[in-house]
Amino acid sequence: MQAINLRSFRQKVKRHKRSFKGFLTRLENNPPRKLDDLAIRVDKEVWHETDCLSCANCCKTMSPTFNTRDLKRISAHLNMTVKEFKEKWLYYDKKDKDWMNTQQPCQFLDLDTNMCSIYEVRPDDCAGFPHLTKKKMVDYMHVHRQNIEYCPATYKMVEKMKHLLATAKRLQ
Repeated sequence: MQAINLRSFRQKVKRHKRSFKGFLTRLENNPPRKLDDLAIRVDKEVWHETDCLSCANCCKTMSPTFNTRDLKRISAHLNMTVKEFKEKWLYYDKKDKDWMNTQQPCQFLDLDTNMCSIYEVRPDDCAGFPHLTKKKMVDYMHVHRQNIEYCPATYKMVEKMKHLLATAKRLQ
């Protein structure tokens, strides 16, 4: 597993974002058989090659959504009321009806170590990120299209799937 160079990652995204988003749209509109099985296989490969602690780009550039369970769990962990927690660190996005961080990077990210100070009670959104192997991958294509810009693991997953599907197509 090698450390992630965010500068290099951003350059790759700039070069390939359009083709990757197009690929994901085509997959969504015409999913190949056993797409979910392929995603599980690729997921294992991606996590053998990706070191999140060398990156933490998601925590630096995105905000999780906080559900009611998250709010109760995290505020209790911090010995705060839910109201105090919201007032100190969150805002309510009226359009999406979500509680979100007021700042980036995330207030719980230690920028020296890229570790989360509330990892054991982190929001469900963080625990599931980057959502590579949801049961029906087709239902998460919109999420993958967004995350390729922020998450090297998602980028790597799309890169590998694109290569594997192109190879399989050539062999037919």
